[in-house]
Amino acid sequence: MPLCWLAVLEIDDVRRALAEREPELVEDPARPRAAVAVVLREPAPGRGPEVLLIERARHPLDPWSGHMAFPGGRVDPTDPHPRAAAERETLEEVGLSLAGEEALGRLDDLEGRHAGRPLSLVISAWVYHAKEPGELSLNHEVETALWVPLARLVDPAHHVEYPTPIGGYPGILVGEPDRHVVWGLTYRFLEIFLASLGHPLPNRWTSRS
Repeated sequence: MPLCWLAVLEIDDVRRALAEREPELVEDPARPRAAVAVVLREPAPGRGPEVLLIERARHPLDPWSGHMAFPGGRVDPTDPHPRAAAERETLEEVGLSLAGEEALGRLDDLEGRHAGRPLSLVISAWVYHAKEPGELSLNHEVETALWVPLARLVDPAHHVEYPTPIGGYPGILVGEPDRHVVWGLTYRFLEIFLASLGHPLPNRWTSRS
C-alpha cells in the first residue's frame, strides 16, 4: 500500500476502523494501572492526521526517563477509571483538555516491561480527535512535544533500530536523530493502532524475556 494513502486518510477513516475492532483487555482489577491518550489532529484538509508524542523529561527515578511517549501516567485512587487518568495526565503534562474532545476508540491493553523484567502494570490507551488543540503548555515532566504525521510513522526511511543494554529494538525516528526515537511500549501501541487502519508497521518486534 503506497505511503500516499495515509496522506489522504481522514479522521472518519480512523473512527470507522476503531469502531469495527474489539480491543484485547487485561481484566484484572487487582493490577496497578496506567493510561495514555493517543491524540490526533488534522492540521489542514488533505494533509492527513498527526499524532501527539512527548519526550519525557529526564529523571533518575523514572524508568522511562527521556523516552518518546504518549501523554499519560499512573491511575490515581481519585481517578474514577483509567480513561479519566489518561485525560487528567494529558491536561497536566501538555495543557490539553480532552474533556470536550471525541474519543475515537480504545487500543489493546499492554503490560509494562523495563530492562527485560516484567512489571505488574497494565497500560491502557484511548484514541482522541482534538479538533483545535491550540498551543500546548508543557509541565516539568515533559521536555518537548511533537505533532507527527501518521505518514511519517509508516515511512521505511524513518524506521531505525534503538539500542539498549539487552539488544536492539525496532524504532521510528520522529525528530532529532538519537533523541526522538519511538520504541518499546509506545512503538507497540502504534503497531496496534496502525494495523487497525490497515497499514501495519514492519513485523520487527521481538518479545524479550
